[in-house]
Amino acid sequence: MHALIVVAHPDPKSLTHSVVAHVAEGLSLSGPGNSFEIADLSAEAFDPRFSATDIAVHLRQTPISADIAAEQARIDRADALVLVYPVYWWSMPGLLKGWIDRVFTNGWAYDEGPDTKPAKKLRHLKVHLVAIGGANLRTYARHGYFGAMKTQIDHGIFDYCGARVVTSELLLPSETQDMSSHLDTARAIGRNLFDASGQRLMANVA
Repeated sequence: MHALIVVAHPDPKSLTHSVVAHVAEGLSLSGPGNSFEIADLSAEAFDPRFSATDIAVHLRQTPISADIAAEQARIDRADALVLVYPVYWWSMPGLLKGWIDRVFTNGWAYDEGPDTKPAKKLRHLKVHLVAIGGANLRTYARHGYFGAMKTQIDHGIFDYCGARVVTSELLLPSETQDMSSHLDTARAIGRNLFDASGQRLMANVA
């Protein structure tokens, strides 16, 4: 089994990158036949700008560009997609959102036309979301932020394409919790990624 881990953070020394490393460590311990690839969008200088060409792709007026075809091929090779990102303004960073905007194209992630109902094309893909927030759990719960994020990301993006969100993890600071527990959680996500009994939601729900 193969996983694609996508990370969107410009600082390789950040907690986000540490979480990625521990997810990868868990994956390396999960079984001899399992493998992974890390897509560091910042280091790879992925262009998140949704251009006129991307609009033409959406309208089926032009074929996708080589860079987007390469990203889609990465996902096609994967049995699981893992997104690790910091929470910016109660959502994912613009770099990661732009990656989704440009890569999850009409005709590949879903089929949609003026006279047809949308068809989900990523039903085979299992998705694991690991968000790292700066506010505490009380703040997220009081304002309903976690529920809003699940609605816009888990449902609004991945359910629309048919992909199943297996893990939706929100790692937050706590007065009684140091960051090592978050790294342990990340390692457990990687270790259980392809476990038949681990195809379950491991979310910390507010």
